[in-house]
Formats: sequence, C-alpha cells, structure tokens
Amino acid sequence: MATALDATALAAGLGLSIEYLDQRGVSSANLPQQIAVIAQGSSASTYSTDPWTATSAAAAGARFGYGSPIHHIVKQLKPANGDGVSTIPVTVYPLVDAGSGVAAAGSIAFAGTATKLSTFRLLIGGVLTEAFQVAAGSVTAATVIAAAMAAVNGTIDCPMIATNGTTVLTLTAKWAGESSNSIPIEVIGDLNGVTFTITQPEDGAVNPDVDDALELITNRWESFVVNAMNYDDTTTLGKFFTWGEGRWVPTLMKPSLVFVGCTEADSATVTAITDARATDYVNTLIPDPGGKDMPFNVAARAVARIATMANNNPATGYTGLKLTGIYPGDDMDQWDYAERDAARKKGCSTVEVIDNVVQLADVVTMYHPTGETPAAYAKVVTIVKLMNAAFNYKREFMQPQWAAAPLIPDAQVTTNPNARTPSAARGAADGITDGLGLAAIIADPETVKANTTVVINSQNPDRLDIRVPLFVSGNTEQKAIELYFAFYFGGQA
Repeated sequence: MATALDATALAAGLGLSIEYLDQRGVSSANLPQQIAVIAQGSSASTYSTDPWTATSAAAAGARFGYGSPIHHIVKQLKPANGDGVSTIPVTVYPLVDAGSGVAAAGSIAFAGTATKLSTFRLLIGGVLTEAFQVAAGSVTAATVIAAAMAAVNGTIDCPMIATNGTTVLTLTAKWAGESSNSIPIEVIGDLNGVTFTITQPEDGAVNPDVDDALELITNRWESFVVNAMNYDDTTTLGKFFTWGEGRWVPTLMKPSLVFVGCTEADSATVTAITDARATDYVNTLIPDPGGKDMPFNVAARAVARIATMANNNPATGYTGLKLTGIYPGDDMDQWDYAERDAARKKGCSTVEVIDNVVQLADVVTMYHPTGETPAAYAKVVTIVKLMNAAFNYKREFMQPQWAAAPLIPDAQVTTNPNARTPSAARGAADGITDGLGLAAIIADPETVKANTTVVINSQNPDRLDIRVPLFVSGNTEQKAIELYFAFYFGGQA
C-alpha cells in the first residue's frame, strides 16, 4: 500500500491510509494439507491423464470408470457419508494401463446339494455384491453362474467383471497390472450344502509407469500421496522415493509422504520389502494383515485419517485412529506385539484390530538406518511437524518486507523504515519459534531461541544466514506403567 503522503510532496494536505495489521499475537499457521492420488481408471474407460480435482466418488466413477482404483480411492477419501477429508483438496493424477498390461482373473466353481433355498453374496475387494440365490436340490452350475454373474455385474462398484466360464464363474479385474492380483474374493452366506471353490485372482502383470504423473506435480505441495500399485512393486517404490527426495531440496522444500497399502498376512514377507529400504523416508506401508479390501483402499483410508489430523492439529500423532469401512483380516492373521515391534523396527507401519475395526498403531516411513537411534525420519508425524516448521519460517521470510530490503549491521543507525538487520531477522524467527512451541510442534522453544543465530554472510552482503536448532516434540505412543504391591497385615499403621 502507498504511504499516506509521498515523501516529496510539499503542498498542505492530510493523507490517510488504511491497511490490515494482524494483531492476534504469536501463533503458527498449519500447513494446508493436500492429497494426490496416482492410480488407474478402468481399462474400458477413455479419459484424459491431466490432473483432475476430485469432488466425489460418483464423479470419479463417472470419469474414470466405476470399480476402478481411482474410483475406490476417492470413495475412501470422500465417502458419501462425509466421514473423509472434508475440504482438503484431492487431486487425481491418472494413469492408463501399460501397453503390455494384463488384468488378473479368478474364478468360482459351484457344486453340492442345497438343503434349502439359499442366498449368497460375494465380497470382492471389499465390495459386497448384490445377492443371488441357489434353489434347493442339486446345484446346477449354469443356473448358479448366471445368477452370480448378474449379481456381480449389477454391482456398479465391483472391481471385477463376471463372465460365464461354462463350468465356473470367471472374474476379471477392471484394470490391468500386477496390482490387480490383490483383489480378494470371498463368498458370504450360510452354505446349506453348497460348496464353492475359489481361485483367487492371478496372472495380472505390468503396472503402469508413474513417471509422467509425478512430473505433473511441480510447484504444488502435495503433502500426502496415495500409491495404488502393489506394495512389493519395488520399481515404483523407487520412483516415488527419487521423486520425494527431490521435494526436500532447499530451493523447493515441499516434502511429500507416499502411502501404499498391503493385505499380506505374513509379517516376514511384508517387512522383507521395507527392511530393504532402510534409507527411504518417503514411502510408508500401511498393512491390514489378511484384510479383505484392496490394498489401495487401506492406504487411502489411512491417508484420510492422517491428513485430516495433520491438517487440524499437526502435532498430534495417529495411534488409535480408526479405519472404519475397511474389512479386517481374521484374528489368526493379526500380528501380535512381538511381530508389530519387529515390523516397526524394519520400517513397517502397524495396525491393531479392536472390536472388529482396524486401528492405526505405528505410522512410520520405511526409514531405519543401522545405528541411528532414534531414526530421524521414521515417524510420519515427525515429518508432518517438520513440514509445518518449514511452512511457517518460509511464510515469514517470503513476505514483501524481506524480499529486497536494505541489509545493515545491528549497530548501524538508520532512518530507512525498510532496512533490516540480523536482530530483526532474529526477532522474526523467534516469533515463529514461539508459535511452533505454543502449537506443541516443537519442544523447549526458549532453548531453541537461545541457540538461534542470525548473521550477515561473510562472503555475500546480500545473504542472511539463519540457524534455528529445533527440538521436535514427541508423542505419547508408548506408556510404561510399573505397579508395585504388598499385602496388608492387621495392625499396620
């Protein structure tokens, strides 16, 4: 805004200017979280690969195909009941099938003698199909296949297409790639003498390349990314890491966290992937051991919970957040404490199933270098806190008053209101530090301020060197309670 009167004006007059001055005192601003979805649409759909702002699951289904990975991920982030990410922006960076991609296929064979009229549904990738019936008496394959096929294809959200395989119901994924092998199939209903032989989806091959999608994320700060590929696609994990590592460069400093889901029950199999990526502080694996959903649904639902907390209260961790709407695995598939502890130490997040609801326990990146205790970039909440610290310091020093102000030593007297000194920069930095302390993003702000230094660079008169040694706060994820007891004897005072 212009000054009330120009400094060279001489004529009598009164000038008055008005501008906004924030007088709310010291506070920190939360980094506005943003979510990116990198996934495929349906093989049968034709769509642009330009970034698309997701408004609803229905809109995603109409654009990219109902039952596709994009549709299901948006459904987890923006469910119809509103229990999702609310106003947090979700941007889809669409992938198309690889030219040599193959869709996974499974099948169900029906046999036996129904003791009475029986009703069944199929649970396919966490989607419950329409019901179909089997009449009392010996099962006729053709009749049951026709009924089951109508039930599957009549369920718009189903991730598979049913066809008549003559002796079996054939189920084929709606997209191509290795990731399509991870669509679990289950029959729901009382058998009453009917038998089902299920061949789980297999032979899906060749995931699409994510490079083009990642190149579209330029200056936008996508703090959370959902990776729709399978957890053991190490080529894709590597591409995400290389991209994410670049987001930490000082001239950009817009870190991102990439989430992939997993429903493999065996903890050793899962952690073999994370353990091999000990320096990876970009990728995070969210497991649902033995889960009946598609893995990318698990990742998306976790991101919905984590991003919402990070958006509203970035200092708070994620232990205990409920992944409602996700089908957990059977009790025998769940990891006990020893397995969860071992997984955590190998860079794998963990969950617990309580009252048949999947709950987040440890939420960590794959980062766990040998000898680094604690591992600096392991906890996702720590990185979210660092994101917020970077956002706040960057926000202050990108203000117009710091853009090209005259820079002079502290002891120099000046009448220039635009002039800035190291102590002025120190005051601005200390104010941000206080705000981060009040938000509990950092600990002991007084010590941080006492050790903050600001100097004019000895080789470059246009450069301020600002050093702020932050103490990132911890979180109450572990509680160790020791109880002691004794017996009460009569007569004791």
